[in-house]
Amino acid sequence: MPLEPRVKRFLDLLAAGNPPDPRTASVEARRQGLIALMQFSGPQIALARVDEVTLPLPHISLAARVYSPHADAATLPGLIYFHGGGLVAGSIATHDGIARALADGGRVRVISVDYRLAPEARFPSALEDAGAAVSYIAAHCTDFGLDPDRLVVCGDSAGATLAAATCQALARVGEPRLALQLLLCPILDYSRKSPSRETLSSGYLVDEATLDHDLLYYLPDGVQPSDPKVSPLLADDLTGLPRTIIHTAEFDPLRDEGREYSERLARANIEVAYTCHPGMIHLFYGLGGVIPYARTAFKQIGEELRAALAAL
Repeated sequence: MPLEPRVKRFLDLLAAGNPPDPRTASVEARRQGLIALMQFSGPQIALARVDEVTLPLPHISLAARVYSPHADAATLPGLIYFHGGGLVAGSIATHDGIARALADGGRVRVISVDYRLAPEARFPSALEDAGAAVSYIAAHCTDFGLDPDRLVVCGDSAGATLAAATCQALARVGEPRLALQLLLCPILDYSRKSPSRETLSSGYLVDEATLDHDLLYYLPDGVQPSDPKVSPLLADDLTGLPRTIIHTAEFDPLRDEGREYSERLARANIEVAYTCHPGMIHLFYGLGGVIPYARTAFKQIGEELRAALAAL
């Protein structure tokens, strides 16, 4: 189907603003651009409480936010969330609306982690932060009011890169055991151009030039984009991964990576649910102020989360 009309109007509005060329933009311009974009997230969802915490990890202390839904209880399923932003931009503040929607729709306690960004902290810093954060939270479920048997790792866009690679790393060592991974418009292969990246390379919010810009600042010399820790779609072994939910968008250049990962997981006998949202673009779920369909998508995501966790 064609672009949803409100999505097209939004893209036309962005284009009329004459945005800077991603190939020559500074990292600071990239960060400010994402901050401005996330102002379109829509009205703030009210929750039972939101707490600012610090995760004292072995190698660094990271800020995090704990989101408790109105279905608050002493113990709830936990969802550890990594925000998008190409691993060079974004924060727990920019993606606050997404974290709130996940907590509200899934009736889970969300812990959003403020991992380090490049180029100040290049690969593998963010991945080390993600793995350590998941391990720490899993070891302190009682402190956070989480059910240790119902832990979810989630990320959107480049945050989903971290989520997928972290789940793979934890599956190899066998702990902590995770109930589910949730990947929203994931970036899963930086090494090659899929058909969707070829046909949707510009004009659909995330340009190929933006992906190249971010990778330039994220990867240090000597690290190849084909490294499975960078491109988790390319991992040889997918055994032991948790049940997986993947959502992509029809007009997202990253669409095919999410679909291909779902197919690989299914072949590895991992239970997987895949949804491609028609007429939508990358990050549509985080732009509810201009794309009302975001609320519909989060309703579905929340229902999938609750059903998967209730089945445990």
